[in-house]
Amino acid sequence: MPRILVVDDDSAILKLVSVILSRAGHEVRTSTHPVEALDLLKVFTPDLVISDVVMPYMTGLEFLEKLRAHEQLSAIPFMLLSSHAERGDVRRGMNLGADDYLPKPFTPQDLTTAIDARLRRAGLTLQGESGMQAKGLGTAQVMWQGSAVSWVSRKALELFFYLLEHKEVTSWEAAEALWPEKDEARASSLFHTTLHRLRRSLSNEAVVSANRRYALASDLNPEYDVQRFELLAAQAEQGSLGLEELRELVTQYGHFLPGTDSPWADDVRSRLEQKQLSLLGVAARAATEAGRDRDAAQFHQRALALDPMSELDWQGLARALDTIGDPRARLAAQREAWWAVDLD
Repeated sequence: MPRILVVDDDSAILKLVSVILSRAGHEVRTSTHPVEALDLLKVFTPDLVISDVVMPYMTGLEFLEKLRAHEQLSAIPFMLLSSHAERGDVRRGMNLGADDYLPKPFTPQDLTTAIDARLRRAGLTLQGESGMQAKGLGTAQVMWQGSAVSWVSRKALELFFYLLEHKEVTSWEAAEALWPEKDEARASSLFHTTLHRLRRSLSNEAVVSANRRYALASDLNPEYDVQRFELLAAQAEQGSLGLEELRELVTQYGHFLPGTDSPWADDVRSRLEQKQLSLLGVAARAATEAGRDRDAAQFHQRALALDPMSELDWQGLARALDTIGDPRARLAAQREAWWAVDLD
């Protein structure tokens, strides 16, 4: 999956581009400021950077200059977004080493066509065309060879994610996890039936077995959004991520495998919820230290939506709202939730 960084101080344009590219199968990170984007590039190396030209404090051309002067980042393909009035800047940008530009306004087709062409020239294609992506956060979907897998049964999909989470299991471990209410004989029978359906959905070689233990075939090696979320969360807890990357990371969280009702899935949900709460705490502290109290309030409110009993988040929410003069600071101090009202 090609990774793309989009930089634009216009939040509406940023959201539009992010939605278009995400739906096209790209992994997208965004930043509203080139300085924050430079911090993001310390921990995230994209396959393509897309940047607006005119931005406050640092222009897209100055941003491009800094990238081209950086030894590790100098070869990253760079695309400029420009309005008609900025064509002179575009010429300068091309002289500075920009690889392409896209004039505003543009259609979704204009954007995806330009990006696909640039990635092809860089020797990159969507990973989904040759690899596998497993998405379990807020959804339950597997992409393989460029298409969504059509599962023979919902339980076959669940078994796939169970194997993805546990690497190697016995038939009894899987049967007990997925059919805890069944007796041993019935659960074992259901496991083998579901295993057959999983193989029918993917291929006969998708699951390998040895010594009565089962695992996904090593050549599948799916890109797993839960694994990536947890790896980035570990970096965040070590203080390696900036505020913009933290903001992006907390939006990746979602209810694990919606529609799945198994004790093992509940265990994963609990684990991920604790990770998200930790991330929101890190993000709230980073926002407060940066003087971004409105952002801090939003992070605390997200945490309280998950854990309404978090006294630290109630205190942080009340303090942040009080700092920005928001009258709802009084409600937060009284531990009253108003979550139907946005903080924006």
